[in-house]
Amino acid sequence: MATLYSRNKDLSRSRKMQPETPPCSPSPTSKTFRHDRLSRLDSGSSSESYGDRLLSRTSSYTRRENRLASLSKLDQDDGTKNYKKLYEEALAENEKLKAKLQEAQLEFTEVKTQLEKATQKQERISDKSSMLEMEKREKRALERKVSEMEEELKVLTELKSDNQRLKDENGALIRVISKLSK
Repeated sequence: MATLYSRNKDLSRSRKMQPETPPCSPSPTSKTFRHDRLSRLDSGSSSESYGDRLLSRTSSYTRRENRLASLSKLDQDDGTKNYKKLYEEALAENEKLKAKLQEAQLEFTEVKTQLEKATQKQERISDKSSMLEMEKREKRALERKVSEMEEELKVLTELKSDNQRLKDENGALIRVISKLSK
């Protein structure tokens, strides 16, 4: 028997005896919340589809519930309940679920690192493509400058040839003028 202390109106403590109650199975709402938490943890996994994981998880829950129900029926038939056995089975099931949770967390971190690597790779590729685009623009600009300089070089050679011709003409004119002036 478990003993509970309560306070009455004049603040004195009185002992009340309450019978010990057996542990009860989780309510359907707590099962749903636990199921939602586990499904959110597994949502990053890519090796199985969400439906497969959900089916696997629900089947393990139903197996557990069926085992607990069959044990409770057997125990009720005997008139005694084997709480220790139920506790050990629940503890073993919890350990299995913890192991699955750890595996799912590891898988989640692996997938997360793979995603980060893929994102970095994509960024590098986009950086390379933008660098290639810039290099192409620079190459086109340099090609334009080279063609402009070639045009200027042609003009310069024409000007040099014109200049040389004019010098030759000037020299000839100076000789003619000097002969005429003598």
